[in-house]
Amino acid sequence: MKLKVFFLPAFVFLMQVAAAQQFQPVFDVKEYEAFLSMAHYESSIPDKEARAHQQDPYKLAYKSPEVGMKNLWWLYTNEFKQAVIVIRGTVGDKASWMENYYCPMIPATGSLQLNASTKFDYKLAESKEAYVHAGWTIGMAYLVMDMMPKIKELYQKGVRDFFIFGHSQGGVLSYLVSSYFYYQRKAGALPADIRFKTYSSAAPKPGNAQYVYDFDFINKGGWAYSVVNAADWVPETPYSIQQISDMNAVNPIVEIPGTLKKQKLLLRLVGNMYYGKLNRKTKRAQKVYTKILGHKLYKLVIRKILPGLKEPQYVSSMSYMRAGTPVVLMPDAAYYQKFGTNTADKFAHHHLGPYLYLLQQQYGK
Repeated sequence: MKLKVFFLPAFVFLMQVAAAQQFQPVFDVKEYEAFLSMAHYESSIPDKEARAHQQDPYKLAYKSPEVGMKNLWWLYTNEFKQAVIVIRGTVGDKASWMENYYCPMIPATGSLQLNASTKFDYKLAESKEAYVHAGWTIGMAYLVMDMMPKIKELYQKGVRDFFIFGHSQGGVLSYLVSSYFYYQRKAGALPADIRFKTYSSAAPKPGNAQYVYDFDFINKGGWAYSVVNAADWVPETPYSIQQISDMNAVNPIVEIPGTLKKQKLLLRLVGNMYYGKLNRKTKRAQKVYTKILGHKLYKLVIRKILPGLKEPQYVSSMSYMRAGTPVVLMPDAAYYQKFGTNTADKFAHHHLGPYLYLLQQQYGK
């Protein structure tokens, strides 16, 4: 009997250790909770009292300087030869906010002239029709240039498994960083046996449908998650405008002009009139957004923040979509009683507290 009493706790402990060593394509509540806490407290222990007396299983290996438009990241490791890349979100600085507002789309594969001596080549998707957010792609460029040497350094020490995490702006950057590393690995710039698992928390939309399809495909089977509080407005951004040109070529809507040519004169005239009105409105809206939040913002603000940055070539699209396997945190009456419905605080449902509360209430078990 004594042997059984001793054996059961020991067995449970060993099973817990074995589980902690696994790097699996599943949504792990404890992983997300730890990384969310690390992004806010630089500790994987979210409870203040517990942090005072518990040893953190993750050790800080590196904290970057601020790069680009006030981007920053942390690198953590644990005893199981796993590493965690945590990307900081928006901070109270004009440069950080301008990275969000600089939202015209650029190709998901291309080059950025960051300064007179630095040309950054990148690939984030296979399709030439895949587009991404200009400001966040620039942010990604500065981050990965700092990250790559650290990843290779840890690889030499036996680390093969890397988590990528970010909340808010850090969350949307985690999409692009994850895509960049995938294609770097595919091109042979990173070892083939490195694995990445991504948690994007409270993240805005990173790009258009073709980019999102690519991201979800290369992470198929559970290697990338998008955690969203349904009361949070940030994941609804940027503003999306879907044009006919954003649709697949085989979409019947795209073929309407050709179909109308085969109709009788009156139907052809009326059909072309209404089709033209609908098509022109979305085209005009996209051009206005690109002009104001692209060309004008670059000339007035962005080039002052990054004097050497050459203005990238924008594409005629603003059709943003969400990416990643969704993990929805759904507010209920108890949530709103705790966090309120006051719309004066625009970020009341965006911070760590609401996300952590819903996670523990709905996924804690």
